[in-house]
Parts: sequence; C-alpha cells; structure tokens
Amino acid sequence: MRDFPSCFGENGVQVADFSSSSSSRAAKTAHQNLVSCVYQCKLRGRLCLITVTWTKNLMGQGVSVEIDDAANFCLCKVDIKPWLFSKRKGCRNLEVDSSKIDIFWDLTNAKFGYGPEPLEKFYLAVMFNQEMVLHLGDLKREVLGVKDPIHGSNAVFVAKREHIFGKKLYGAKAQFCDKGKTHDVTIECETLGLNEPYLVICVDSKTVMKVKKLNWKFRGNHTILVDGLIIEVFWDVHNWLFGNSLGDAVFMFQTCLSNNADKLWTTGSTTSKSVLDLSSVLNWSSSSSSRQLRESNNQLQGLGFTLVLHAWKNE
Repeated sequence: MRDFPSCFGENGVQVADFSSSSSSRAAKTAHQNLVSCVYQCKLRGRLCLITVTWTKNLMGQGVSVEIDDAANFCLCKVDIKPWLFSKRKGCRNLEVDSSKIDIFWDLTNAKFGYGPEPLEKFYLAVMFNQEMVLHLGDLKREVLGVKDPIHGSNAVFVAKREHIFGKKLYGAKAQFCDKGKTHDVTIECETLGLNEPYLVICVDSKTVMKVKKLNWKFRGNHTILVDGLIIEVFWDVHNWLFGNSLGDAVFMFQTCLSNNADKLWTTGSTTSKSVLDLSSVLNWSSSSSSRQLRESNNQLQGLGFTLVLHAWKNE
C-alpha cells in the first residue's frame, strides 16, 4: 500500500479498494459485525500482543483470542464459536514453550448493544503461568484463585478496529488512550445530493473538524485535541465520491503521546516524514487480517492509541 494522505501524485492511496459491487457487498457482509481490539502485555519479560476479536452473526456472538510475540509469531489462538455451537462459560488450557496459558470466559449473562462487543456482566481473562495478563469485563472471577484479578492485569489497550453504518451520520463509542474516557464520536459525511460534499467530525457533540470541498479533499489529515491529547485524524472517502458507493470510507484516529508529538503533523499539512511514520498502520485498514493490525502497531510503538473506523452506507 502506498502512502495515505496525499490526494494527488504517486503518493495517493486507496485505503479501501473494491473492484465490483458484488465484492463490496460481500466485504460489507463479512466485516459488518466484527470488532478487533489489541492489547500489549509482557510475558516472561517480553512484549507480546493479544488480539481479541468479537464477532456476531445469525448463530450468535463469538470471540477469538490470539497471542503473538514481538516478531508477530503466533504463540496460540483460541476460537470460541457462536453460542449455538459452544458454551457461554468455559476455559481453555494451553502449553506454549513449557509455559502454561489459560483463557477463561463467562458470557452467560452478558449484555450486548448493537455491535458484537459485550457491554457488561461478562469477563474474559488470560493467565500466563498463573499470572493475570489480561482482564476484560466487569465480573470478578473468584474461581481463578486470584485475590485481585484486575490488579494483576498488565495489558495496555493499544488499537481497535470497528465497522459502523449509516446513510449520512455515523456514530461510535471511542476512547483515545488506555483506560481513557469514553467519548461519542459522530461522523457526518455528505457525498450525494445537490449540496457540495463535506465532512464533519464531532466528539461529544462538539465539532472538532470540518472539511469543505470534499470532492477535492477526499483524502487527508487534520490535528485535533481531545482530553489534552494530540490526535491526528485521517480520512479516505474516495469510494463514496468516485468509486463504488457500496465500498467503505475509512477514518483513522492516531493518538500521539506528548513526548512523540514531533512525529506527527502540528498544522494539518502533509509531509513525507509524517507519512512514513503513520502510513504503515493503514496497511490492514482494507483487510480483515488482524495480523496486519498487530504488525502495524509494532511499527508505531510509542505513538499511542490507534482507532480505525470503517464506515459503510446502509442500502
């Protein structure tokens, strides 16, 4: 994939490229109920990434857990199929390189919203040699024999990819750093009708950026501030304006840690240095591969949290 932000010249890029309406429809169907979250942790003193992917289909909700080392070598992967085929509560015990990995889950009474992620009354936990490395959910797990299971977790939430749907307005719940405040993100994008195309992004009902003449600025970037954090916002709506309208538009929010602020734009202008810093995270934005997400995050260590939203138009 080529560099992302530039609309013109050899550095232009299509983040989402589908050759036909049938392939776009198939891609939409495959992705529409999938959320991938990546957590960074330490196993035996080495950095590893845990990817939790929540899915939803006609058979029910499902989840998979994959653990990769710093070299993107898969240490183990567990797929918990939709409830029609598996139990809502259980555990898997694995042995990797003479180490014991235990994955526990309880979604018996889990409450879900419109998406595949559970909202409350659930837990999912990963233990490594009896040490808690990841805990998700609001339920405690006395059955694990850990006095304070939440305190034992050392995982850091570093990246998320989600698919959102609408006609003109698209909404998502988002946080821009590990354990950060949850915000309401609204994307308004007008690409049809008699009005000039435009893009507006709001955080908690407050407009943080607006792009006019979108047909000339269908790809680009802009810097915003949320909770005192520098966040670089990228967008690519080429599909909606010039390509297959059934394809997706991609929006990426990249949080920059204060000590790495010089790695990002500060004015919203495009520079080759900044493109090189961030373009790699977009390698997976048009693919279903969670491995690409992990590889991209490895290349962007220190740049903070990454959120990618795929927006699809409801037919």
